[in-house]
Amino acid sequence: MTEESRQIAGRYQLVELIGSGAMGMVWRGEDKILGRVVAVKELLMPMNQGEEKVAEAKNRAMREARIAARLQHPNAISVFNVVEYEDRPWLIMEYLPSRSLSAKLHDDGPLTVEEVIPIAVQLAGVLAAAHRAGIVHRDVKPGNVLLGEDGTVKVTDFGISRAVGDVTLTATGEISGTPAFLAPEVARGEEAMFASDVFALGATLYMAVEGAPPFGTADNAIALLYRVSSGSINPPKQAGKLEPLLLKLLELKPEDRPSMAEVLTELRELDGGVTPVASVPIPLTVPAPLPAAPAPAAAPTTPAPAPVDRRRRSMVLAGVGAVLVVLVVVAIVLVNRNNGTTPTAGGASPVVNSSSANAPAPPPSTTNPPTTPPPPSTPSAPSSPPSSPTSSSVSSPQDMEAALTRYFSLIPGDLQQGFGLLTDNFKASKHQTFATYQNFWDDYKSARASNVKSIGTDMLSADITYVSAGGASQTNHHTYHMVNDNGVWKIDSES
Repeated sequence: MTEESRQIAGRYQLVELIGSGAMGMVWRGEDKILGRVVAVKELLMPMNQGEEKVAEAKNRAMREARIAARLQHPNAISVFNVVEYEDRPWLIMEYLPSRSLSAKLHDDGPLTVEEVIPIAVQLAGVLAAAHRAGIVHRDVKPGNVLLGEDGTVKVTDFGISRAVGDVTLTATGEISGTPAFLAPEVARGEEAMFASDVFALGATLYMAVEGAPPFGTADNAIALLYRVSSGSINPPKQAGKLEPLLLKLLELKPEDRPSMAEVLTELRELDGGVTPVASVPIPLTVPAPLPAAPAPAAAPTTPAPAPVDRRRRSMVLAGVGAVLVVLVVVAIVLVNRNNGTTPTAGGASPVVNSSSANAPAPPPSTTNPPTTPPPPSTPSAPSSPPSSPTSSSVSSPQDMEAALTRYFSLIPGDLQQGFGLLTDNFKASKHQTFATYQNFWDDYKSARASNVKSIGTDMLSADITYVSAGGASQTNHHTYHMVNDNGVWKIDSES
């Protein structure tokens, strides 16, 4: 039986091999049930490396499918299904008649600035949407940019991408991504984040107009990584009006680079608004936050206002004549609430303990719940009340340490309370909602903080051990900035 005659999982007929790489092979296939053309990605399993490596490869496949399902965007290749056949995973994906930007540059040479800008607009659009959904691609490069026959541009291969907060599946010291397009911080071994994608986009656009990566090429990958980590790029010569933006994308320090949304805005100005940018909800496949969930409990002296349902708010705005009446009603509700007991989120235990008397376990000031996990950081939670955290050290460093330890003891058993221990600033910076937070922790059965130490005013370091639902464990080191919000320690940032 030839490869092309194989039928995967009794449904997907392999027709033609259209690509291959270190991670596997991609086939043009046919979905026999729905009668449509699909791309079938066969993931190769590690040979003679033990069950752990095989399990890791399968986890990668499932993660790619989950991330692709989270990001449904016209400029991203969709994953329709993932099946196991012959003891390895196969991804069933959208098929796009196309060739990669890498192949086009190889065949036709560098593009003009006017040709590159519409491509750049579409790339920035889908990556900005990914970032809003909390997804870092980590391998943006010409080979992962598909140019459709109709001019559509799509990003593919989320195989090493991750949702922010996912425990990394790469081995310690392993660098994910293609060296020539890595951001300097990633080349130095740091974790790839949104700003790293911005740099990789800049490197990709640089390659498109200059015909070579910003750091050149080298047969020795270690030598290339060293060159990349220095951040000293070859000045562009053919970038024209794209050059000022290109140089901002390729800044050495992540904090000096614009966000992907800002990149998109500047590219659209250069494009004159000609290239359409898709607007999609964030994210389509992630459950919406719990409906009508009351605001988390705050300190007794400052009761939390009830969250306003967005649809209801829209209806109120539509009825302009009724605004005054609505304000009066809201005022009455708030007065009544002030006279009542502290609400709980979704009927669960209070999100934030307001005094140590409420804490179920000793540590001195454990009302101060800890920090965030490597959060499934994504959109910001509408049901979280506005807070005004202060950094005053009301309690001792030991209280902060106890608070962080207790936070991880809540996970994943009491996610409502855990989520309330993140500041509004943290949630906003990570675009996080309770739904994405819950979605992340569904894959883990426990988390534990150890070696928790105070390393300065309101700063902690800790080793966090995560145990997946399948029993695999991994320990990562994190640094946390804590704030004391009316007697409650909360996490304000994490690195």
